[in-house]
Amino acid sequence: MAPTDGELATQTLAEEGSFRFPSFSAADAVTLGLSLRKRFRATSRHVKGKGLVISIQSIAGHTLFACTVGDLGHSSGIGDVSMDSWTCIEGMVSVVKRTGHSSFYVEKGMSAMGKTPKQMGIQGEFRVNGGAFPIWLENAACCPIAVVACYSGSSQDDHNLVVTTIRDYLNKLARNSNPPPPATPVPIGPPRESKEWLTDPVGPSEFNGRTESPFEHHEHHE
Repeated sequence: MAPTDGELATQTLAEEGSFRFPSFSAADAVTLGLSLRKRFRATSRHVKGKGLVISIQSIAGHTLFACTVGDLGHSSGIGDVSMDSWTCIEGMVSVVKRTGHSSFYVEKGMSAMGKTPKQMGIQGEFRVNGGAFPIWLENAACCPIAVVACYSGSSQDDHNLVVTTIRDYLNKLARNSNPPPPATPVPIGPPRESKEWLTDPVGPSEFNGRTESPFEHHEHHE
């Protein structure tokens, strides 16, 4: 059975609380953006001709990374990326800046409550479409520091692409900050039984804030 909108909103809120960065620099933005590009290019959607636009910017609006995966137009008149793709992604980023939450959380949360963007005061330049995710720092709970967003026209796919890439990037940072202990020198003498112990990598810090979605108890039924 497919998850309900309320369950998806709750899951997304938990992702926002778990996937927090120890720090975030312009170099991190470039590495993360290139990882998004590489991951999308390996998908069946891209193989079939689908394009993507990626934008990573600070909460103040400074562009840290931006690129297009695909072409705006071919000689046939058909393009991988639509003319308004960048307008769409800016509208999604505006939703994150307005609410402090991912655009997918806002989309599914509103749907679970049976609310429209107009009723929630999110209209005009805002676009409620999954794919924009806030970058929070572990030690700064006041507001996000940046926004990572991608747009290909599929709310669920775009959200999953961003969240999966952020998760893997944070896991890599954790492994690099906790390298395995140096190998013990092998003593000279007759061979004897030995054991190798592997240290599990330490994952990103848990978020101590609220993880219960306010939408999970307000499921909308037609």
